[in-house]
Order: sequence, then structure tokens, then C-alpha cells
Amino acid sequence: MLWYDRLYVGEKAKKHRYSIIQTIRRRKGRLGVFVIMPASNGNNILDIYPTITLFHLNFDQRERMILGIAEGYQEALSLAGEIVRDMYQKTGAFCLEEFLEQSGSKV
Repeated sequence: MLWYDRLYVGEKAKKHRYSIIQTIRRRKGRLGVFVIMPASNGNNILDIYPTITLFHLNFDQRERMILGIAEGYQEALSLAGEIVRDMYQKTGAFCLEEFLEQSGSKV
């Protein structure tokens, strides 16, 4: 797993940021915690996954980048909206790759 340099963290998740990150690095899930990642297909911008299922998905996890962490699905939705808003404000488009390149990260 790669981590976004400017990781987005929800308000509730801020209280447990360190332990959430350590749990994910240990390849374990945590009930009620979600990660926001670039979409796995070309039709979407972002994907939201519960950490409890994150390591059971069929993709090469070394290639995926975690853009944000949130406690609760509603917080994950709000955080995804914040990422998309920041992307549009910075690039004037809905292009995640361009947004990450301008931020100094690559997908």
C-alpha cells in the first residue's frame, strides 16, 4: 500500500489516526473504518472500502494508494466529497491523476 503524502483524515478518525494507520500497515481491518482510494476502474474517481475487507480484494495492494481514512461510512462520503472538491478547485477538472501529480504524488 502507498500512502498519500497529504492524507485526508476525517474528524472522528483524527482521534485514532495513528492506531488506524498502524492497523492497516499490519494488514488488519478495523470495524467501522473506511479508506478512500483511487477508483479501480475508469468509470469512477474514488473508491471507498471498509478496512475489514480491504485485504480480501482482488488487486495488487502494493500499487494502490490510500488517499484518506474515515470512521464511519458517512464520514467517508464527506471526505471523498472534500477530495473531489479540492481536486476541482486545484485542477478545474475531475482528473485525479492531474490532482495527484500537482500535489507531488502519483497513482
